Amino acid sequence: MLVHAVVDTPRGSRNKYKYDPQLRVFRLSRVLPRGMHFPWDFGFIPGTLGADGDALDVVVLGEEPTFPGCLLTVSLIGVMRARQREKGKTIRNDRLLGVRRTPVNEPYLRELREVPRAVLDEVEQFFVDYNRAHGRLFEPQGRAGAAAAARCLRAGMSEFEGKKPGNDRARSKGR
Repeated sequence: MLVHAVVDTPRGSRNKYKYDPQLRVFRLSRVLPRGMHFPWDFGFIPGTLGADGDALDVVVLGEEPTFPGCLLTVSLIGVMRARQREKGKTIRNDRLLGVRRTPVNEPYLRELREVPRAVLDEVEQFFVDYNRAHGRLFEPQGRAGAAAAARCLRAGMSEFEGKKPGNDRARSKGR
């Protein structure tokens, strides 16, 4: 499944950026501890909403970094299911997994099972350590392929549509 993803933090960066919709720019959210950096491009899928109140997260597996604000066409190959606990509250905070695609560059991976287990373990461990450094507990809950990623995406799109101002569903739920 192909989606548009916006990179907020490129591979190799210690700086975590976050999009500010009011100002329509990327702002520095935090600096990771020394020795820690994003091992892959990390971003979000516009028009979606996750349990954490932000757009769905996506990890884009690839060798070359992009830049904050870069729009990518991404082929979703899987999802890393996870729970995150902060200040006594536990939420679902899954990470979609994908590979970039351009008109001349076919994805080098097509399915989650093609990703070496060590790479998937690295993805999980990065988010465990990243969240621990910021006072949160991140607990991986398993991995699933492209079909599960598509279901997660559809749920995130539906949630986004339900929260739009003026949406009858949003008004009926008192949001």
